[in-house]
Amino acid sequence: MIQPAQYRRLALSALLLTIAFAGLGYRLVDLQVVRHDDLSREASVRRESTIVHPSRRGDILDARGNALATSLFVKTVCADPTLIGTNQAVVARAIARLLRMNEAELAQKLQPRTYKDRTGKEHADKYVPLRRKVTPEEWERIQAAMKNVSFGMDEKKLPRRERVFYRNLRQRAIFTEPVDDPLRIYPGGTLAAHVLGFTAATEKIVEGTAVTELAGRDGIEASFNSVLNGAVGWRQTENDRGSHELVLFREEDVAPRPGLNVALTLDASVQDIVESELAKGMEKNAPLAISSVVIRPKTGAILAMATLPDFDPNQIGTKTPMANLRNRLITDTFEPGSTFKAVVVSAALNEQVVSLNDVFYCENGLFSFAGYTLHDAGHHFGNLSVEDIVAKSSNIGAAKIGMKLGESRLYKYIRDFGFGEPTGILLPGEVRGTVHPVKNWYKVSIAQIPMGQGLTATPLQMAMALGAIANHGRLMQPMLVDHIEDEHKQVVFRYQPQTVRQVISLESARLMVQAMKRVVLPGGTAPRAALEHYTVAGKTGTGQKAPYGTRKFFSSFIGFFPADDPEICISVFLDEPDPQRYYGGETAGPVFKAIAERAAAYLGIRPDVQPPSEQPRTPSSNHVEGIAETGVSNTLTTAQTGRNF
Repeated sequence: MIQPAQYRRLALSALLLTIAFAGLGYRLVDLQVVRHDDLSREASVRRESTIVHPSRRGDILDARGNALATSLFVKTVCADPTLIGTNQAVVARAIARLLRMNEAELAQKLQPRTYKDRTGKEHADKYVPLRRKVTPEEWERIQAAMKNVSFGMDEKKLPRRERVFYRNLRQRAIFTEPVDDPLRIYPGGTLAAHVLGFTAATEKIVEGTAVTELAGRDGIEASFNSVLNGAVGWRQTENDRGSHELVLFREEDVAPRPGLNVALTLDASVQDIVESELAKGMEKNAPLAISSVVIRPKTGAILAMATLPDFDPNQIGTKTPMANLRNRLITDTFEPGSTFKAVVVSAALNEQVVSLNDVFYCENGLFSFAGYTLHDAGHHFGNLSVEDIVAKSSNIGAAKIGMKLGESRLYKYIRDFGFGEPTGILLPGEVRGTVHPVKNWYKVSIAQIPMGQGLTATPLQMAMALGAIANHGRLMQPMLVDHIEDEHKQVVFRYQPQTVRQVISLESARLMVQAMKRVVLPGGTAPRAALEHYTVAGKTGTGQKAPYGTRKFFSSFIGFFPADDPEICISVFLDEPDPQRYYGGETAGPVFKAIAERAAAYLGIRPDVQPPSEQPRTPSSNHVEGIAETGVSNTLTTAQTGRNF
């Protein structure tokens, strides 16, 4: 029999169980029915998460593997003023210097603020960007500084749980955006800027998340943008209420694919030599712009390509003049002037309408043709051999050689040497120049074009054309990229030298080189371009810029050495040098010499000329001295076996 005391205890227990189950039932109904939709939305927001992994843009390398352009990921540092409270001055004192900000300015940014949403409701602002493009190393220093910040509490005296909360508070007060941004870095600053180009940040949506990517805007960065850019990765997962990932609930995990590296034929050391000598030439000759390209004639490989004024791709902005962004070697055209005579004489030699010993009467410097008067500026040449016409750069002599060649053949060789079409260099923005078909020529064109007027070309077209003469008559496509490689330095694709066509025969090229050697000797137009240890073959150019008579010139010198088996061809171009000294031989020639001497030493090019102290002494003669003084005696002597025109 149950005693009254036991009965009361059982009744009380039953009552408590009933109340408990009733409470649980109410809670269950509340969660499953009443608040089901709200809680489902809340759970979805809290638990589902997409984590984006940005891809690294590939590097641009020089021929020796040096990074000319590289990438790293940077952070945007932000603050939550609601967690800083009244400690703005303390935080600013700790990290202002690391953020490269003024303390007072930073403290002001850390002040509590509010914003209104679309409905007009006011909220505390928990997101204040402080500085972008913070490197991982800089962020580590900021975090270390924040660990020592006191928000008016002695951390050591706090209970363990509160101490952990206090530490987390400081970490959340100064934080970074969840996805890092890519930053493109050019270690050399302005070095090879026109070849490399630059990038701009673009935004795209990946799995619902905004991701910043870099897009090439010029140079190799633009033409190889799809190669350099990788593929963004992402992870679809779930987080708990504390935003900690629940690894077991990962639905998809796609790793990012880094971009490929582009390895150039460019040599950073040769590029630096060229740019430093161009800077000296700029200062001395005061041109509007000065440019140079260094090529290996046998392959078309470009070792250096530079234009001044230039720009720093690390600091592209509204203050950079647009003109400085142009790679003038491929975007600008000009009437080439006398460098073009090498093309015309090469064609005439190849067609065997002239020989180097043939003599032309150069009209004592004035020649009337088709209602125009042609001039040999500052000279009154009489009889000159073809070789002397090249060496002394006679306009009238070149015009008469062009007439013997004829319109159709002249036009054919102009096109065969690559004029009127892009060279095919792997850079954006290349123009083709202007070459009119014969049907559109004026009567004077057959005399004007051989002087380098009446057509336009880019500096690179002229460099490649004379490079063809250096390469035994074979025109090469300019080669700027050597290979593509992955992040492990494994070659994915290798470019090969490309022959465009055989323009003139090997023998015709040899004869043309023989004439071009005379250009840098006494009596030629560019003795200042001669090298002590190497035989140089070259050609000067001084073209008037339209409208004629404005005393604006485009001056140039293109030379290669060792002349009979060239290792490199160097071209130098000046746009509007000082009108008091504008001839190619006196402006571009010395710059060529300075580049050539330093580049030859760096590249280890074997000399083909003995220093004067090592050469055997030979008896001198009046004839040899006459050549050195006037360059005329040799003209008459070598011309005796040629024809007269």
